[in-house]
Amino acid sequence: MDRTEVIKSNLNPVFAKVLMLDYYFEEVQKLRFEVYDIHGAHSIGTRDDDFLGGVECTLGQIVAQKKMVKPLLLKYGKYAGKSTITIHAEEISGNNGYVELSFCAKKLDDKDLFSKSDPFLEIYRINDDGTEQLVHRTEVIKNNLNPVWEPFKVSLISLCSCDDERKLKCLVWDYDSRGKHDFIGEFYTNFKEMQKISLGNKVTWECINPKYKLKKKNYKNSGLVILSDLKLHRVYSFLDYIMGGCQIHFTVAIDFTASNGDPRNSCSLHYINPYQPNEYLKALIAVGEICQDYDSDKRFSALGFGARIPPNYEVSHDFAINFNPEDDECEEIQGVVEAYQNCLPKIQLYGPTNVAPIINRIAKQAAGKEPIKDASLYHILLILTDGVVTDMADTREAIVRASYQPMSIIIVGVGNADFTDMQILDGDDGVLRSPKGEPVLRDIVQFVPFRDFKTASPAALAKCVLAEVPKQVVEYFSHKAIPPMNPVLNSTPNSIANTPE
Repeated sequence: MDRTEVIKSNLNPVFAKVLMLDYYFEEVQKLRFEVYDIHGAHSIGTRDDDFLGGVECTLGQIVAQKKMVKPLLLKYGKYAGKSTITIHAEEISGNNGYVELSFCAKKLDDKDLFSKSDPFLEIYRINDDGTEQLVHRTEVIKNNLNPVWEPFKVSLISLCSCDDERKLKCLVWDYDSRGKHDFIGEFYTNFKEMQKISLGNKVTWECINPKYKLKKKNYKNSGLVILSDLKLHRVYSFLDYIMGGCQIHFTVAIDFTASNGDPRNSCSLHYINPYQPNEYLKALIAVGEICQDYDSDKRFSALGFGARIPPNYEVSHDFAINFNPEDDECEEIQGVVEAYQNCLPKIQLYGPTNVAPIINRIAKQAAGKEPIKDASLYHILLILTDGVVTDMADTREAIVRASYQPMSIIIVGVGNADFTDMQILDGDDGVLRSPKGEPVLRDIVQFVPFRDFKTASPAALAKCVLAEVPKQVVEYFSHKAIPPMNPVLNSTPNSIANTPE
């Protein structure tokens, strides 16, 4: 999967490179680590390398222990002497972003007789238990007492566990090709102190060698280390937005076209069975019960399309199923269920299957009257339909327009129809485009055929249907450069989406 950097002439190497893996709680993820001694700079991964030992474990074991120490084994299970490998695990999903740091130094001590020092800088994070975790090791600058190191990026989780005041230990060394680096000096700081650079000042530390300080009366320092630039890139997670006060407004749109069958007939997809809910209700309840947790007033818009409705019995592709055009909202999911059951005897199932009008309606609501300035509201439109969309061109156009608004569209296909067109709308097999060729700004449609979940639990359907929503919420507000309303800057990491940012 990945390989660390090479550390020369060292029997106790500490590797700086972070190996990134996706972690899935519900899977057994087997890993194997192998350690090699390489011969020459160009032989990495060749047969010439000496195998020093390996270890097998699962990612779950590492995550559970956070720090795992295991003996290295040679072939046939033999111990590789007293060799061990230590693996640290840190969660980096839901982190608060990353920082780009630029360091230089001035007047460092010269440790070499016939040339100048070859300095490099190491930064360690001091953990709660007092242990030190290597965060970053810079490159070596040859023959230079005033080095300028390359800028580097590091996540705030790695640097300071998102704690601005966590202690950082910084060491400056003179590189030695035999691995016996000469110590130049050290200093302590924290991320809060580093951020003073944003006021326009460079942040400078004296590089101190404690031995020289004790022995030499006139000793001042072994040089200066300077933070010349700091660029902070905040990355917000779905939970940052939700915990910051973003509300999810849930709208369900139900297909009342004639292809569903007469609701009075037990073969109809709209048949109200007194003993168990039909597929429309199962899908509505499974998805709605999750969405309602993110809506403070627990009121949901419930719409219908493709039916003749009272009093004039004209076809409507955009009507409130409670028949109140002034207020299409129902109290909680149970209110939507009751409105659905009450409207069935009063309408005449008709057609065609036009979904563009409802998508345009919700997109208009999501856009609001003024430009969106905060992350206070996001819309989820759940479309429950039994068949092929009739207004495919208009629907594609509507989805492209809607992709610019804070909304996601979930389509659940009910029944056994051919849902090929729905796969096109989903966009997973290629970017969805309007009839004129304009691509969606972001993928906002998720299509799931209900028949794939007939024997599964409602939770399985909801998990599949809502899996992409957290990413879509973050994508929208990030694209607009809109932060959470009340961001928790020192928030703990989360793994709601189980995906690294």
